[in-house]
Amino acid sequence: MLEIAGLSARYGAIGALTDVTLAVRAGEIVSLLGSNGAGKSTLLDCVTNGVPCRMAGSIRLDGEEILGLPTEAIVARGLVLVPEGRQLFAGLTVEENLRIGAYSVDRGWQWRRDLDRIYALFPRLCERRRQRAATLSGGEQQMVALGRALMARPKLVLLDEPSLGLAPVLVQEIFALIREINRQSVTVLLVEQNARQALRIAARAYVLEKGRVTLSGDAARLSGDPHVVEAYLG
Repeated sequence: MLEIAGLSARYGAIGALTDVTLAVRAGEIVSLLGSNGAGKSTLLDCVTNGVPCRMAGSIRLDGEEILGLPTEAIVARGLVLVPEGRQLFAGLTVEENLRIGAYSVDRGWQWRRDLDRIYALFPRLCERRRQRAATLSGGEQQMVALGRALMARPKLVLLDEPSLGLAPVLVQEIFALIREINRQSVTVLLVEQNARQALRIAARAYVLEKGRVTLSGDAARLSGDPHVVEAYLG
């Protein structure tokens, strides 16, 4: 589904990514681990063309080259990013935020059925649909961000630190929701500081260090790798 080959990215004279190669197959959850500043968010932004940097290499979605395409064209092809920090419209209601996710896909009034599907997946959002996003808890805001992405009917969702800043009980809930989203035929590439949880729900994983992929493989195997245990699970 998603194939990244030899991807490099630079901000002026500063190199952010170097020769990154990874793949996400349809139906998988793939986790991307790494410390702060390793280049994880930059990688996701490169895939969606959301950063003003110089890129080289290849990014293919279902065999089609998407490197450098406008972000809206990438979304229209079924790839959506849920950014770090959620980036909701704080003054808008839950429902207004969700509806924004459907604007990139022209399908008339069918968005109402999609909205019902989101409310079935996130019943708490249905209860709070008239509330402004700014009044929600952190966990509820993350649900809105996930729901907004799903309103675009994506094939592949990129999740950037979905558990950041959440209480432990809410972290468990968010990861359960990610599993449920995946069960509904949405492929997931997950960037997450909570390496233990990320490896637990993933089929495969990659480790990114200083802009380079240093380890990759089966998530269960990597969870026992001495370097991964020391650096991310200890």
